Amino acid sequence: MLKGMEIARWTVLAAAIEAAATGLVLFARPSWFARLVFGSEFSDAGSALGRLTAIALLGLTLATWPSGAVGPLPSSVRALMTYNVLAAIYLLYLAIGHQLTGILLWPAIALHAILVIFLGHAWLAKRDRESAEDFSI
Repeated sequence: MLKGMEIARWTVLAAAIEAAATGLVLFARPSWFARLVFGSEFSDAGSALGRLTAIALLGLTLATWPSGAVGPLPSSVRALMTYNVLAAIYLLYLAIGHQLTGILLWPAIALHAILVIFLGHAWLAKRDRESAEDFSI
């Protein structure tokens, strides 16, 4: 059981690091982010919105950062999973529609999809452990 919690902790940590890295790049150089992921430039308003999004991603990182040896909080797993599911779907929508495609668009889709799989596994494992504890005497 400890191994499963440790895997879940590392998965949450990896997802939080991805959100932080995205937020930092988006805050520091929104134009780089736009070129690499979308193959286009942000307008001035787009850069401002990108920086605001970066602040939200950094807040998500702080809110979900694993602490202690107990393992990740279920709310952290849910929040990071929701972010990664929605990001993967939206980026896939952009890629399929050929609206905005940069060199890192498909790798970003793959990374978000992989994190969804691992976070989903962590969430299901936690749910299974909780239901097993409910039936123990």
